Amino acid sequence: MSSPEAGPPASPTTETDRRTAVLDSALATFARFGYRRTSMEEVARAAHISRPGLYFLFSSKQALFRAAAAQALERDIAAVEHVLADAGRPLAERLVEAFDQWAGRYVGPLARDVAVLIEDNPDLLGELALTAPRRFEELITDAIAVESGQATATSRAQTMISASIGLKHQAATREFYLERLKAAVHLLMP
Repeated sequence: MSSPEAGPPASPTTETDRRTAVLDSALATFARFGYRRTSMEEVARAAHISRPGLYFLFSSKQALFRAAAAQALERDIAAVEHVLADAGRPLAERLVEAFDQWAGRYVGPLARDVAVLIEDNPDLLGELALTAPRRFEELITDAIAVESGQATATSRAQTMISASIGLKHQAATREFYLERLKAAVHLLMP
């Protein structure tokens, strides 16, 4: 039985929001210090939760990292799906925005740390390291196929993804990345 000071039990929405906030804090902490140098204590402090509370939610640092990366990748995929579904906008515009949601927001000195963290630890992510990029490629390919036909959709999508990867590593700012990506998309989608 709980004491009167404990208050009512947390609602599912509050628990979901709290878990989301903890995972966001964890990802930012991992990005700042790197996976190996991040301790559960540092994540707990950043998330404003006790270390035992953090261990109650996640049994290990690896489980926490996987959950944080999965949340970020799922959020990115959902944003890409939403952008590409807006058939009322020109395809080139939707493609640029989809790439921005997937990769552009990880361009720049601070944002790059999250992308590097995920890219540098595929062994910790397991199947997720393969399924999220594969899903992104499917979404881009399907969007192109609707407008240009299936015959060239796969090669165009893969070329855009390759261009995006190169630009992401070359760009110092998100604006530069988007400017160059727009040019690449317009070359591939006449």
